[in-house]
Amino acid sequence: MCDGGESMTYHVGISDDRFIRGNIPMTKAEIRILVLARAKINPGDTVIDIGAGTGSLSVEAALQSGSGEVYAIEREPEGIELIKQNAARFAAVVRPIAGAAPEALQGLPQADVILIGGSGGKLEAILTEAWQLLKPGGRLVVTAVTVETLQRALAFLDSCPEFSVETICAQVTRLRKVASSHMMQALNPIYIIAAEANVKSAGSV
Repeated sequence: MCDGGESMTYHVGISDDRFIRGNIPMTKAEIRILVLARAKINPGDTVIDIGAGTGSLSVEAALQSGSGEVYAIEREPEGIELIKQNAARFAAVVRPIAGAAPEALQGLPQADVILIGGSGGKLEAILTEAWQLLKPGGRLVVTAVTVETLQRALAFLDSCPEFSVETICAQVTRLRKVASSHMMQALNPIYIIAAEANVKSAGSV
């Protein structure tokens, strides 16, 4: 149920216009589809979404994990409110955590999936803490807008032989109508770095 009682069947990649957005950046539907495909969320999984923004990924993660727990970490107060509103809209069980990582990760349980969409300049520290929280066989997915963030993520993950890493760059172009014509509108390219932890090594020092 959503939108005050309107029924909805969940399909991955919920349309952007279904979410309450405010002034907080939101992960677009096409990128969410790619991230979720690499996250491989199973029913009952524990998921941590770092830099959750509007909560669009957190909501879809919660709908996929079902009885699992989803924690949405966001440092902006407006973002926390949007996460709550969007979770309520889609009847998704999401636990918002106000604060910045890595500090906000303290006390959280071991996770099957960790999503990193914002680091506030603390990417290495966040990755270090995320590594400690990741269960054996867990999945870590980082999204990056800048080449610098991509380089930093790869430098860290490549130094960890316990991770199997795959990286893609997604460039989405949407067709939109302008008056009586149609034109293509490109969205920002997004780097998606997906890492899967060795079953025997995740979370170990």
